[in-house]
Amino acid sequence: MSTPSRVEVAPERLAGWLGRFASAHGDVSWSVDRETSPSSWLAAAADGSWARLSTWRDPEDVPAGPGGQGGQGEALGEWAAPPALLLVLVRRGGYAVGVASPAGELVAHKVGTRHVQSRTAAGGWSQQRFARRRANQADALVEAVVGHASRVLEEGRAVLGEVGGLVLGGDRALSAEVLDAVASGPRSRLHAIPRRELPDLPDPRRAVLDEAVRRGRAVRVTVSNA
Repeated sequence: MSTPSRVEVAPERLAGWLGRFASAHGDVSWSVDRETSPSSWLAAAADGSWARLSTWRDPEDVPAGPGGQGGQGEALGEWAAPPALLLVLVRRGGYAVGVASPAGELVAHKVGTRHVQSRTAAGGWSQQRFARRRANQADALVEAVVGHASRVLEEGRAVLGEVGGLVLGGDRALSAEVLDAVASGPRSRLHAIPRRELPDLPDPRRAVLDEAVRRGRAVRVTVSNA
C-alpha cells in the first residue's frame, strides 16, 4: 500500500476522476467517514486502494455515494459544487481579498502590498523600538485589509447573496485577525460557515488569488493505491 497522497480535483472533473479510479482499481464500495473533519466519502476499491473525498457539503447530500446510482448526474454535481466563497489572503508583504461565485468567477476583489519589516537580531532598546514599529505596521496592514475585505464582501453579496464558505490563506494569525474584525456585528455568521486554510500560499498577488479560488473550489481527495 502506497503512502496516501492528496490531489485537488476541479468539481467539473470529478466524475471523470472517479471513472478512472474505478477502471484502475476495480469495483468501488462507498461509506461515510465521520472520523475526518469535514466528514468525507470513503471509496474502497476491490484491489485494496482507497480514496477519501471532501467537499464543502455533507457526504449524505449524495444518498448512494458519489459512485452509486444516487450520485450520478445532477446529484453528484450538486455535492461537488462549492458555494460562493470569501477569500482572505494575508502575508506581511501584501494581501488579496475576493468573493468568488460557485463557478469560480471573481465578482469582486482587491489586491495590494503593504510593508511589514522582518524580524531583527538586534538587542536592547533597539530591539524593543523595532518590535513596536513592526507591530504597528502589522496593525496597519490588518486595518487596511479589514476595510478592503468588508467592501469586497458587500460588493459580492450584491451580486451573489450570502457567501457559504471561507478560504483563508497565508499568515494564519493575520488572516484570523482580519476575519474576526470583518465577522463582527451583523456579519457574525461568517464564523459559523465552513472554511479552508491555505497557509502555504506565497505573498498574495492576483495570480495567487486565482490559485486560491481554484484550490478553494476543488474536491479534496486523499488517495492510497494498493
